[in-house]
Amino acid sequence: MSENTRETLTITDNRTGKSYEVPVENGSIKATDLRRIKTGPDDFGLMAYDPGFMNTAACKSRITFIDGDQGILRYRGYPIEQLAEKSSFLEVAYLLYFGELPLRSQIDEFARQVLSHTIIHEQTKKFIDGFRHDSHPMGAFLSTVAALSTFYGEGKHIFDANNRLVQFERMVAKMPTIAAFCYRHSIGMPFAYPDGDLSYTGNFLNMMFKATELKYKPNPVLEKALDVLFILHADHEQNCSTTTMRGIGSSHCDPFTAISGAAAALYGPLHGGANEAVLKMLVEIGSKDAIPEFIRGVKAGEGKRLMGFGHRVYKNYDPRAKIIKEVAFQVFEVTGRNPLLDIALDLERIALEDDYFVARKLYPNVDFYSGLIYQAMGFPTEMFPVLFAIPRTPGWLSQWEEQILDPEQRIVRPRQIYLGAGKRDYVPMALRESAVTQTA
Repeated sequence: MSENTRETLTITDNRTGKSYEVPVENGSIKATDLRRIKTGPDDFGLMAYDPGFMNTAACKSRITFIDGDQGILRYRGYPIEQLAEKSSFLEVAYLLYFGELPLRSQIDEFARQVLSHTIIHEQTKKFIDGFRHDSHPMGAFLSTVAALSTFYGEGKHIFDANNRLVQFERMVAKMPTIAAFCYRHSIGMPFAYPDGDLSYTGNFLNMMFKATELKYKPNPVLEKALDVLFILHADHEQNCSTTTMRGIGSSHCDPFTAISGAAAALYGPLHGGANEAVLKMLVEIGSKDAIPEFIRGVKAGEGKRLMGFGHRVYKNYDPRAKIIKEVAFQVFEVTGRNPLLDIALDLERIALEDDYFVARKLYPNVDFYSGLIYQAMGFPTEMFPVLFAIPRTPGWLSQWEEQILDPEQRIVRPRQIYLGAGKRDYVPMALRESAVTQTA
């Protein structure tokens, strides 16, 4: 870059003929700089209108990097492929929060602290028992998480670094326990308590599926598969639930309350419930022979949707989907082949060869195969969003901490473009009734 080149943007307002020079930093301009562009002294100033935040950066972050065009996902600079192959979920949780991979002594101490928090307060169990037996596990889960703020009042001291770390370890530990207890309550089974001899994911499988055996021994293939899935879901930049976490956190409430809000955002079918929609689609298709007609219906706009394809960020193959596809085959070696897998494989092949989907850059995303794996492992579809919330916890909390410590951040308060009525004078009820009568 030459010395005469300045990192600025010149904007000419054709309404007034005035030009403005706006600084460019990290490929962006500050939205508040647009306020300088006015038609007169009474003008509020120009605003950016961006429904869904399609092109608005609300924060600066050092946690997760995504290049959607190239299909790249990295946590703290580490490629997701390397972490899924070589790391463990707890090590990734440590990485997200502290910014560096741990030494052996550090991860051992972190795992020990997490293990010490896996038991939940007995009163919390009573809270879960208060839900109807047929309550959705996700509704019970996020409500119970919110209730933790009443058990751990010290969580509100969010600017105490040691306190934040305790809450981080506490939440990473308790989310699987709460999730499993909500599930067991929904099927009328007694709670299975945490087992300190098992790994993080092995213990979760124990609390979910332990029956009458004295000691639950998770299948190592399924245990590893779940650990990989948890790594892939640990963080994903500024998605809907993370944005919710940051938004609620900007009010400086405790992290339990903020996480319950993030989990509520994850509850929606366009976010954490997407893999369930994939399963429903595959069941609806029914057989490989029916795929061409289904594809035709999607392209013709006949109300059919190709679920599990395309992504708000990725315009290439979702790197997580490639890993999950490999994990699926490993899991099916243990559980038996899910008949829906053959439909999924053929559907993927046909879609990736079709110019209609290729032109629109619709590639399989993380949800396309994850639901098949969870179903094969014995998880009911109602648990799918809960299974998303457990591993996303370290990502949410890392993003939350980064946000509250950022001196540039303020309480979230977007602007709006008002299109409603202008000033109107109040009309007494009798006159309103009279006016209606006269026009009837």
